[in-house]
Amino acid sequence: MPAAEPVRLGRKRALPSCPNPLFLKWLTELRDEAKEKGLKIQYTYQKAIGSLNKYPLPLQNAKEAKILQNFGDGICKILDQKLQRYLKENGPDAPIHSLPEGAPRPGRQDNNSLAPSRKKNAAGDQGKDKGGGGGGGRKKKRDYIPQKRSGGYAVLLTLYRQSQIPGSKGYMFKMELQAEAQRLCDKSFTVPDLGSKYTAWSSVSTLIQKNFVMKTHNPARYSLTEEGLALAQRLECVEQGTKDGPEGDREEARSEGEGDAEEAHGGPGLVDLTASDDDDEEKEEDRLHPTERPTCEASPRRDVDGMGLSENPQNSHATSRKFNAACLLPGTYEIILCVDFIETTGGSSHRKQELVKELQRNGVTFDVRKLNVGDFLWVAREKVAPVPGQLRAPTGRELVLDYIIERKRMDDLCGSIIDGRFREQKFRLKRCGLRRPCYLVEECGSAASHLSLPETTLQQAIVNTQVVDGFFVKRVQDVRESAAYLTVMTRYLTKLYQNCTLICRSRELEGDGGSDEEEGGTASCSLISFAEFNYGAIKNKCQTVREVFARQLMQFSGLSGDKAAAILEHYSTPHSLLTAYKKCASEAEKEKLLSSIRYGKLKRNLGPALSRTVYQLYCTQGALS
Repeated sequence: MPAAEPVRLGRKRALPSCPNPLFLKWLTELRDEAKEKGLKIQYTYQKAIGSLNKYPLPLQNAKEAKILQNFGDGICKILDQKLQRYLKENGPDAPIHSLPEGAPRPGRQDNNSLAPSRKKNAAGDQGKDKGGGGGGGRKKKRDYIPQKRSGGYAVLLTLYRQSQIPGSKGYMFKMELQAEAQRLCDKSFTVPDLGSKYTAWSSVSTLIQKNFVMKTHNPARYSLTEEGLALAQRLECVEQGTKDGPEGDREEARSEGEGDAEEAHGGPGLVDLTASDDDDEEKEEDRLHPTERPTCEASPRRDVDGMGLSENPQNSHATSRKFNAACLLPGTYEIILCVDFIETTGGSSHRKQELVKELQRNGVTFDVRKLNVGDFLWVAREKVAPVPGQLRAPTGRELVLDYIIERKRMDDLCGSIIDGRFREQKFRLKRCGLRRPCYLVEECGSAASHLSLPETTLQQAIVNTQVVDGFFVKRVQDVRESAAYLTVMTRYLTKLYQNCTLICRSRELEGDGGSDEEEGGTASCSLISFAEFNYGAIKNKCQTVREVFARQLMQFSGLSGDKAAAILEHYSTPHSLLTAYKKCASEAEKEKLLSSIRYGKLKRNLGPALSRTVYQLYCTQGALS
């Protein structure tokens, strides 16, 4: 019987080497170069190296590597270029699954070495390594500079120019910042490109993270930090220099990613390495290809006036572009009726479809969409020509006209009064930002006499809506008359606004409401965008303490929106009201604290009864009797 073989300790065989050492070597070089320059693309290369090390089969070309994880079109293109160069230098029959003689083998252990890039500076780094440690030969990380006409570039310049205006408020809201920055950016701030979920606005999170932009308050206010102001001044100087000579200071305003890509690959062509790879938002935003187009005016922005004309003929082109970015000129837009989708679906579908058919029969151009408040309104939609080669036409800007209609059938009016929706709807219509709210009441013959509330109560509610709350009320008999009224209104508004220049304003800015431009016969009027209007009218959005307090007060019987607003002028939060109660000397003084507050147009007193009710709710310990 043969003797037993001695037991072999330790690992029986070495791990197999990577069957694609050339690709591994090139990826390691790319990663080391990116790491030395402080680029985040190094992590993408490192993931690709890990995937290639795990793959046990030889690859014939880089396209076959696309089946591996973390290999996108950009990395495969770079590897294919290197492979073609290698075959051209060593012949078409050169082995691609083994390294040339004398070349260092990229082992698994030294994947993190920076040997390829340190060879360039071996002579210069020798003295540094002796005196100061291992990191002395690495290049200093470059400062973040957004690429020209990218989202971050446009936001920084816009905030800087706004801050240079004498008497400026020092911050900008989101809507006005997007509108002003759009003319300095090639990418849309609101609509993502096809195949992407990012817009130019996504770069704002990068600016906030790098402490260039500060976001405060609700609604959000955006302003520059000290670092952001310094960077914006540099960009403004480059912009000024670009006017004098297009090639003068272009290198200073190039993005981090673009400059390093050119150095790494020896040419001006850029390769998008994020086409099929997961990467961060900053890389998605700042890795845009530069395009040649006329630069905008770099002087501090002035507010758009009524006519928007420039005194200097030489700057007429730039001023015209700036004016067009903030307004819609006559003839460049069309009036569209917007119908809430609830008015076309659900409930009695036959009756709701009858409204749509009547509008179509009358030749009214309308659009069915979700409206967060109201049932009908009108928008001025910008006319945009389709772009050749694109599947969808660009989205035109939409400004909401100052007319909004809430439609009520008698049975719907009865139900909304019973469950409290009627008062809340009136309150939201007043706060929606539009100046001409209207109620369209369908009386439906004798149907009101068979409802759970008396007909006199319903008629009184309609009169109160018109007289007390200040709404315009239009009474009609049925759906057909409602469609006729909407048709007449659409044609009237089309004629009313046909010669008007529409300027986009923000509802967040104080002092922009209450003007009647169309009645005064002026050539321009200011309107809010549809996106801002619909967002501001969301019913269940995050609310401030003041808004929640107002809704609490309106739950009292007899406490209307005007009375709640009057209380809020004196006590904006429950804490301020409770503090005022604590300062009162006696119970009688506490009960009468709110009685002398005046509300409404007639400036009537709130009264002792309502004041006592509010006091009892907020100050009574235990259950209310």
